[in-house]
Amino acid sequence: MTSKHTLTQLIKTEAKRLGFLSCGISKAQFLEDEAPRLEKWLKKNMHGEMSYMENHFDKRLDPTKLVEGSKSVISLLLNYYPNEEQRSNSYKVSKYAYGTDYHFVIKDKLKALLYHIQETIGDVHGRAFVDSAPVLDKAWAAKSGLGWIGKHSNLLTQQVGSFYFIAELIVDLDLEYDSPVTDHCGTCTACIDACPTQAIVEPYVVDGSKCISYFTIELKNEIPTAFQGKFDDWVFGCDVCQDVCPWNRFSKPHQEPLFNANASLMEMSKKDWEEITEDVFKKVFRNSPLKRTKFTGIRRNIKFLK
Repeated sequence: MTSKHTLTQLIKTEAKRLGFLSCGISKAQFLEDEAPRLEKWLKKNMHGEMSYMENHFDKRLDPTKLVEGSKSVISLLLNYYPNEEQRSNSYKVSKYAYGTDYHFVIKDKLKALLYHIQETIGDVHGRAFVDSAPVLDKAWAAKSGLGWIGKHSNLLTQQVGSFYFIAELIVDLDLEYDSPVTDHCGTCTACIDACPTQAIVEPYVVDGSKCISYFTIELKNEIPTAFQGKFDDWVFGCDVCQDVCPWNRFSKPHQEPLFNANASLMEMSKKDWEEITEDVFKKVFRNSPLKRTKFTGIRRNIKFLK
């Protein structure tokens, strides 16, 4: 019988070959520390209109309720730090949305990894997750030793930063488990000080209902006028807390062709954004995360910024 160590190394080697930045593994069990934190966050309505966050509370905290017979959570990071920045006289878009929608890119890689596991190890059952199900990605990645949760509530990794996607494979396979790493935020408050809407209400706690990303992507109604003039030209998402983080000095450009910046997006000026038609929007952003907020959402965001 193949040892846990051998199986674990086989998975991590294949993850690297598929282009993942890193791979960490945890025992599939109830997230004891996260339960009271999540409950408190929800009770304070920090999820705003993201009512889906209230659903499947138990499944969100216990992967064995999500995938029957699961024994391990394989967490994976995929770099998206871009090779180039948008032009300075444009409305801003989060770096993760420069290229092809990450859901497609990562799902394919996860399927390939699961297939490889099944081909080389045998009858293994599992499911792939890319922030589309009730899985606490950052908590699992931290538990698996891939980084620590920073004061801006994003996962941070020494020598790498935070510009990466997190995904999981939950499988019914016993593996070697990694240990969490220590917190290296120290006394730094750069992200808290820089947040344009003061959404980081205290270290490690983000009020999602005050975040620019929430307003420009998740919110379906009108943006509250109280936030007028605070968006710093962000039309889709916001990277401020990551841009100012000292650990992101170490970010290196990704090697994934599908994440290469959409040439049309890079060339757009504010005038282009303001004059874009629905047909052009659908054509330019056909495979982009920007589809999420739809043409009507982008029009609303631009109107709010003007």
